[in-house]
Amino acid sequence: MNKTSYKINLVEDEESLASILKAYLEKEGWSVSVFHTGEEAMHYLHNGVHLWILDIMLPGMSGYDLIKKIKENHSEQPVIFISARDQDLDKILGLELGSDDYLAKPFLPKELVIRVKKLLHRVYGAGIHENRLVISKYQLDVVRRKVFDEENQLIELTTKEFDVLLYLVENVNIAKSRQDILNEVWGEDYVGSDRAVDDVVRRIRRKMERLSLETVYGSGYRIVS
Repeated sequence: MNKTSYKINLVEDEESLASILKAYLEKEGWSVSVFHTGEEAMHYLHNGVHLWILDIMLPGMSGYDLIKKIKENHSEQPVIFISARDQDLDKILGLELGSDDYLAKPFLPKELVIRVKKLLHRVYGAGIHENRLVISKYQLDVVRRKVFDEENQLIELTTKEFDVLLYLVENVNIAKSRQDILNEVWGEDYVGSDRAVDDVVRRIRRKMERLSLETVYGSGYRIVS
C-alpha cells in the first residue's frame, strides 16, 4: 500500500501539541484527522481509518474508554497510546486493552513518526492484512478503501461514496436518515443541504447496480442484505 493512502485519527486535547503532531505526520504523506475529545472521535469510528493515536488523559471520555469502543467495532485497527501519567501502569493497562504501542510524554514528534512508520509497516506492509466485507457479491476492502465486483474488477468510488457505502453496509438492514449520514460522513459541523446525501447515493447506485440500496420514505436509506 502506498503510504499516502494511510488515514490516521489523532485524539489529543492539547491543541498546540495536536497541530504539531498533525504537521509532522502529514509531512510523511498521511491523511490526519484531529479530535480534541473522545466524544468527538466516537462519531468517526467508521471512517475507514488505518491507525488511531490516543492521549489517555482526555476531558470527559478517557483514552481507555475510547480504545474499548474502537476494539469493539474494529478489532483490527492498530492503536498507539500517548500519556504523561504513570508510565508503567498506563503501558500495562493500554496493552491489556489492545494498544500496539505506547509513548510517554514529553517525546519528540519525530519519534512518534518512526513508531507510526514501524507499526503501519508491521500491520499493512505485506499487504496481507485485509478486512473485507461482502454485500450483494461486491467486496469492500476496508483497509485499502476499495470496492470490487464479482469478477474482482475495481469499482472507482470517491471518498464520500466509499464512506457512505461503508456506513450503510456496517448498519445493514437499518434505515439511516440523511442527517445520520451527514453527521457520520460529512461531520456534525457540516453546513449545507442534506441533498448532498441523495447525490452520493444516486452515484453509488449507478456504479453498483446490483446493490440493494433502498430509499425508506420519511426515514432515509438502507442497504438490505
